[in-house]
Amino acid sequence: MEYGLFGLLVLIADLYAIYNVLTSGASTGAKVVWTLAILILPVLGFIAWLVAGPRGRAAHV
Repeated sequence: MEYGLFGLLVLIADLYAIYNVLTSGASTGAKVVWTLAILILPVLGFIAWLVAGPRGRAAHV
């Protein structure tokens, strides 16, 4: 049961990260690379995204 809950949490975190990558202002190539990293390495990709991934669109003032 614990592994199922952990897997669900990882899935939710990865979907959140992928959504943020796709809505960020990064280039298309960067979005593809980050999305693949998160999909191929779910836990490590998510941690890497938290540390160095692209953020949401910056507000233009």
